[in-house]
Amino acid sequence: MNQCYGCDTCKSADKPLEGFIQSLPMETSHHRVDGQSTKCAFGLQGVCCRLCSNGPCRITPEAPRGICGANADTIVTRNLLRAVASGSGCYIHVVENTALNLKKTAQARGELKGMESLAHLAELFGITEEDDYVKAEKVADAVLDDLYRPEYVPAELIEKVAYAPRVKRWKELGIMPGGGKAEVFKGVVKCSTNLSSDPVDMLVNCLKLGISTGVYGLTLTNLLNDVLLGQPKIRMAPVGLRVIDPDYINIMITGHQHTIFVDLQERLISEEAKKKAQAAGAKGFKLVGCTCVGQDLQLRGAHYTEVFDGHAGNNYTSEAILATGAIDAVLSEFNCTLPGIEPICDELKIKQICLDDVAKKANAEYIPFDFENREAQGELIIDKIIEAYKERRGSVEMRLFEDHGYEDTLTGVSEGSLKEFLGGSWKPLIDLIVSGDIKGIAGVVGCSNLTAGGHDVLTVDLTKELIARDIIVLTAGCSSGGIENCGLMTPEAAKLAGPKLRAVCEKLNIPPVLNFGPCLAIGRLEIVATEIAAELGVDLPQLPLVLSAAQWLEEQALADGCFGLALGLPLHLGQPPFVTGSPVAVKVLTEDMKSLTGGQVIINDDAKASADILEKIVLEKRQGLNI
Repeated sequence: MNQCYGCDTCKSADKPLEGFIQSLPMETSHHRVDGQSTKCAFGLQGVCCRLCSNGPCRITPEAPRGICGANADTIVTRNLLRAVASGSGCYIHVVENTALNLKKTAQARGELKGMESLAHLAELFGITEEDDYVKAEKVADAVLDDLYRPEYVPAELIEKVAYAPRVKRWKELGIMPGGGKAEVFKGVVKCSTNLSSDPVDMLVNCLKLGISTGVYGLTLTNLLNDVLLGQPKIRMAPVGLRVIDPDYINIMITGHQHTIFVDLQERLISEEAKKKAQAAGAKGFKLVGCTCVGQDLQLRGAHYTEVFDGHAGNNYTSEAILATGAIDAVLSEFNCTLPGIEPICDELKIKQICLDDVAKKANAEYIPFDFENREAQGELIIDKIIEAYKERRGSVEMRLFEDHGYEDTLTGVSEGSLKEFLGGSWKPLIDLIVSGDIKGIAGVVGCSNLTAGGHDVLTVDLTKELIARDIIVLTAGCSSGGIENCGLMTPEAAKLAGPKLRAVCEKLNIPPVLNFGPCLAIGRLEIVATEIAAELGVDLPQLPLVLSAAQWLEEQALADGCFGLALGLPLHLGQPPFVTGSPVAVKVLTEDMKSLTGGQVIINDDAKASADILEKIVLEKRQGLNI
C-alpha cells in the first residue's frame, strides 16, 4: 500500500493541479519542499567555497577570508561565474546539436520545413548559394565554425545577428565573445582555485558569456529549428492534463532539443506504426508536451496536428502528468527532466528512454541519437514503447484529470507570426505603445520553481499585476506552462487586463499574455525588441521594455539573465542569485550595471511591489521617448 501524502504540499498558482497533487498516493517534488525548507545561510549568500581541500570555507564577519585569503567578493563572484559558464555550456550544447542535425539533414537532402527562415539566415550570414540544401549546410557550418573558434578569435556571427548599437557598446566594454565553446572553457578555468580574485572582472566575464549564450544558444537555435521543423503559426490549442488521451500510446517528451526526435515524430504517424499500435489495442501514438521541448512542439503544432496532442505542463507539472497513469513512455534529451519522475515511472511501469547522455537518468535506457541510423533506431524505440504499453495498460490505475487546463489557448507566437498577424509591420504595435493603449512590454520568462511563493505563484501573480496596468506580457520558458495552465493565454483573459489593454485584446481577439514557447524563445523576444528599436531609431535600453525571471531555477537561467543585462534591460528576479554575501556583486548588478550596459537587477518577491517597480521603469522609459 502506498503512503497517502495528504495535503502536505506546496502551493501552486494552478489550484486544480494543487488539489490533484494533494490527492496522489505518491511523493512528488511538491511534497519534498517542506523537508528542504531549512536553507544553508552560507549557500544562500554564496559565501561558501569548496574548491580545495582546505575547505569548505565559510565567510563570516569573524572570518572574513578563506584559508587561501579569498574574501567574500571573490568567492561569491567566482561561484556565480562558474554557474553562468555551466548554464552557457548547456545552451551551447543545444545549438551545436541543432546545427549538426541541420547539416546532416541538408547533406541527406531531407525535409526542410522553414524555407523563409533559411533564406533569412543565409542573408544574415552573407551566403548566396542557389541550392537550398547547400545553403542549409553552409548556414549550419557558419554556426559550427563560430562555436569551435578559440576564445581569442572573435566570433563572426555576433555582429551579423546582434543589434548594431549593442555590438558597439559591447566592443567598448571589451566583452565581444570568441568561440562559444571556448568561452565556456575559459569561464570555468577562470574561476578555479587560486586564479582570478577580481570580482568586477568576473562579473564582466559573466556578461561576455551571456552574449554568446543569447546569440547562439537562444536566437540562433530558434532560427535553425525553424528551418528544420517549420515556422510557428498562430492558432488555438488545448493545454493542461486534458490533452492526455488514454486511447493512444502516449509518450511524454521532456528537454530542449526538438531536432533530436523529429524523425521519430514523423515515424509515429506512419501507417506501419499505426498498425503496430492498433494491434496492441491503441488507436495510435501521441506525443504529450512537457517542459520546454513540449512548448517548442506546441509553438509549431500547426505542422504536427496528427501526432501532437498538446502541452500538458512545465517542469513541476511533470510528476502529475505521469501520475495520471496514461503516459506509457518518457522520451528525454536534456534538462528540466526531474530525477523525481524516476520512482513514479518505476511504480507505474512507464518506459524511460534517454536520447542524449547529458540527460541520462539512473533508471532509463540510453539510446543515443544516431542520425545515420535514425530509421532503425526509430523502429526500435517504437517497439520498446509498444511493449511497455502492453505490459502496463490494464495493470496500472488511471487518475485522469480531463477538466484540467483550457481548450482555447493562443499559441504559435513568434517574431515572424506576430508581425504577420499585425499586417507585416511592427507599426501597429508601436502606435499602440505611443498612444498609451499599451503602456509597455514585459517579458516574463524562464523557469518555474517551488520556493518563490510556491509553484508558479509569483510568476502568475506578477503577470496579473502587469496586465492590469496595461502592460502586455510576452512569455518564454517553463513560466509559459504555468501561466497558460492558469488561463491567462485565452482570449477571455482580456477581462483581467487594464481598460486600455483589455480594449486592444478584445478588438484583436487575443489574450493579454502572448506565449513565445520554450526558454530558448527568449531569443525571439530579443528579435522583437531589436526590430522595434531599429524602427524607432533607438537603443534597447531606451524601450519601455522590462524583463522578469520571477521564478528562475537553474544555471541556464543565470546565463539568460546575463544576456538580458548585456542587452541593457531591467531584470526582475523574485529571489536573488547566490550573491548577497558580496557587497561588490550586489552593487555592480543592481546599480553600476546601469552605466555599463543600461541594465540592472531588481530583487523583489512581492508581486504587487515588483509590478510597481517595473511600471515605474516603463513610465520613465516612455518619458525618455517623449510618449
